Amino acid sequence: MSDVRIITEAEFEDWQRALDTGFLRPPVVTSEELDARRAQFVPGRLRGAFDGGRCVATFRSFAQELTAVGGGLVPADAISNVTVSPTHRRRGLLTRMMDQDLAAAKERGDVVATLIAAEYPIYGRYGFGPATWATTWTVEVPRAGLDPRWSGPDDGGRIDLVDGEDIRKLGPEFYERFRRTQPGAVSRDELWWQLHTGAVRFRGDWTEPFYAVHRAADGEVQGLVAYKSDETWNGKQPDQTASVLRLTATTPAAERALWHYLCSIDWITKVKSGFRGPDDLLPHYLPDPRAARITGHADWLWVRILDVVRALEARTYDGTGTLVLDVVDDAGPAGGRFRLEASPEGATCVPASAQSADLTLGVGELASIWLGGESPVRLAALGRLREEREGAARQADALFRSPGRPWCPDIF
Repeated sequence: MSDVRIITEAEFEDWQRALDTGFLRPPVVTSEELDARRAQFVPGRLRGAFDGGRCVATFRSFAQELTAVGGGLVPADAISNVTVSPTHRRRGLLTRMMDQDLAAAKERGDVVATLIAAEYPIYGRYGFGPATWATTWTVEVPRAGLDPRWSGPDDGGRIDLVDGEDIRKLGPEFYERFRRTQPGAVSRDELWWQLHTGAVRFRGDWTEPFYAVHRAADGEVQGLVAYKSDETWNGKQPDQTASVLRLTATTPAAERALWHYLCSIDWITKVKSGFRGPDDLLPHYLPDPRAARITGHADWLWVRILDVVRALEARTYDGTGTLVLDVVDDAGPAGGRFRLEASPEGATCVPASAQSADLTLGVGELASIWLGGESPVRLAALGRLREEREGAARQADALFRSPGRPWCPDIF
């Protein structure tokens, strides 16, 4: 039987090789790459499975904050780098690593666990539910109807090209303002900014992107975009595509200006949006919204609630109501019956084992509605949520709805 445990720093190279094997990357770790990746080594947060001294499965978690509806920040156990080598599948290695990690997260006091699922069917059995979704658009610039003479925002703001060093200086403060306005957004540490501006490089294939910032009339940074362009020509005609890596803004005006800027760059005939929220305003920033064609849509951030009381009290509610939720969590710590009393002034949630339930739902389904991205009425229609009191699903739908769909701009 394979030994599942926390790895030591001396085992990190073997662990990294197993990670590359699981992700079908060349299983060769250079000393330069290993030195760079050691920045992700946090004692106690990397697990592995070992068979005969060889690492055959990997698992990493790290500290994170997740933005709830209303801007509250909750401590999260972010999970990444999950692999099992093809020779050791179906032996329960992931289950053992997951159980150990979630138990440690609960003991630390984390409210939720988060991950980006590479495959849909895996994580539901561990109590995770899809909590945000992502949509991609491709903009056909000639059809968009924008004025080709556009030369910048007309509200006194401006757009400036900057470099990676500028982004490392400007980005963290700007993003702190942004993430408090966006349910589903996650925190970014210093290493994140270094990795996404090339200051730290895990592999040698880094290509420097273009960076642009939107500044308001008073100089405040209100938007950032990073993008790349290909070099496609048809005959003697440029036919290049700008691919957005990240675009975030704290105001609709700044967001509009950044999209218009991308569509105004000479030679650019297509703009690929990258992963956006499903209700993103991008198409409606264009005179002809049909010029923005949906090219992808899928689940994105998955959430696993570890503490029902703290999770439900952390978010805000636009309506007023009381619900008794029977939360089913066969494999974890979040099961039980809870009474939620919510209003725009705040919410309280307490155990209520003696009361009759209004709704019965799994902990994964609770995670899906917690950020406001899924409808309890839809889940009831799908048989994934059961009404114990007629009309309770509609009441929950109104109570948990958020003003906008949750969105996680990052992958981790």
